[in-house]
Order: sequence, then C-alpha cells, then structure tokens
Amino acid sequence: MATPTIDQIKALRDRTGAGIMDCKKALIEADCDIEKAIDVLREKGIAKAVKKSGRVAAEGLALVKSDASKAIILELNCETDFVSSSDKFQKLIADCLDVCFEKEAATVEEAQAVCADLMAEATIAMGEKFQLRRYTILHAKDGEAFGSYIHMHGKIAALVVVSKDLGEGNRGLAMTVASAAPEYLTLADVPAADRARELAIAEKEVAEDPKLQAKPENVKAMIAQRKVDSRLGENCLEAKPYALDPDGKLTVAQYLKEKGASVVTFVRYLVGEGVDTSAKE
Repeated sequence: MATPTIDQIKALRDRTGAGIMDCKKALIEADCDIEKAIDVLREKGIAKAVKKSGRVAAEGLALVKSDASKAIILELNCETDFVSSSDKFQKLIADCLDVCFEKEAATVEEAQAVCADLMAEATIAMGEKFQLRRYTILHAKDGEAFGSYIHMHGKIAALVVVSKDLGEGNRGLAMTVASAAPEYLTLADVPAADRARELAIAEKEVAEDPKLQAKPENVKAMIAQRKVDSRLGENCLEAKPYALDPDGKLTVAQYLKEKGASVVTFVRYLVGEGVDTSAKE
C-alpha cells in the first residue's frame, strides 16, 4: 500500500478543503490517486464536488485574437508574476498570437513549433523558461459569430462561438463563461465518463441513506439519476446567470431562447490551471 507524500496531502486538501488526516486516509484508500481520493472524500460527505482542473499554480497570460472567420485562444506561461506583467512578456504573447493566427496552427503542438524561435529569444532576453501550454483554434461557419472576454488583464480568457451575431451579447456570453467557469455546454454534452463517475457517487449515497432503504430499487435508481443531473447541470453554461442581465436572474438558456440563438462551443483558460507547482524548476 502506497504512503501519501506531504505534497499529495496538501494538493488534496487544497482541492477539497478536507482535513489533513481525512486527506491522508483517503489517499491511502485510493492508493495515492488524487482523483480517486476526491471521490472517496465525496462519498463520505467530507468534500464537495471539485473541478478536475484544480488550482491556479503558474504565472503568465491567456489572450484571444479573432476576425470574422477564425479565432484563436492561447495560454503562455512563465515562471514569475514579475515577468508576466513586463512589457517584454506582453510583446512575446502578442507575437505568438500573431504568428499562430497567420499560420493557422491547428494544434498546440503546431503552435509551439511556430513559436519556438520567439520563445528561445525570449528566454535569452528575460532569463526565464516559457511554455505555450494551451491553444485552441475555432472557425465560424456562415452566420456564426465569435465572442471573447479577457479578465484581470489576461489571467482569464474566454472565447465562444454563437450561432448568430448577437452584438454585445457575444461578449456577454463570453463574460459569463469567464466568470461562471462552466464545464459543459448542456447536460447532453457531459462526457460519459464524467456522468459515470457522478453516478457511482450518487448510487453509493442513495444506498447508504437510511431514509431511502425502504424504497424500491427502481426508485433509488431514479433518485440517483436526479442527483447526477442536478450536480452536472449546475456546471452547464445554459444554467448559469447571464452576465449582462442587470437583475442577475436571467439564465443563459433563457437569454438564448429570447434571441433565437445558441452557443456552438466555448473555451475558457484560467492561467496556471492544473499546473503542479511542486514540479516547477
């Protein structure tokens, strides 16, 4: 049986808010697999649902560049906050955006390749290690439009594709993505693996609930499914309050219905999301 390290215990505690001993026991039970340990804590009611991506643990910026037909979003990391706020780093990420946009890099690997010389020169000039960590390119079909929003000068970047041009609404939807951090577009878009994971937790909760012991198995199964839909639904963009609604009561689904539009897809980058600081050199 593997023994959890201090770093693993700390990482699990940071992601769940559970106590040190609870985290240690969960890691032992999960053979030091942090994702499985999270499920163990949730099954015991010690931790709430957490996002797979984890904590912010790196410096840098995330930005967007677009025209009417294509848009790119990328995250460029550096080692220190001091460098990320410098004019030289600002120019580096702007140059990376320009070359990736011009070359229409299709993958993060292609983006890294076309920016390799820029990164090498920046390392010599600034003395830090740089990484183009995440990158996405999206294309708009006829009638579709892009919306983008940059928060905290590039600490969060959001990009959406809308089925039709909603003017300021495009930006409002991107702003919602940036602020609400949805994981999915709709319940129908939830990956099977994510649903299966939530269902396993819900089924265990139902099975151990003394108030439900007398319920027929088909009723228990239905309750478990409702739990899953409720938890996953909270992480869908459609259920989030539309950012530009002054009353904060209009959901994205309601707003889109009023406009006769839909969100085709979205991308959200939070700088440093999921990066393990213990692995930084």
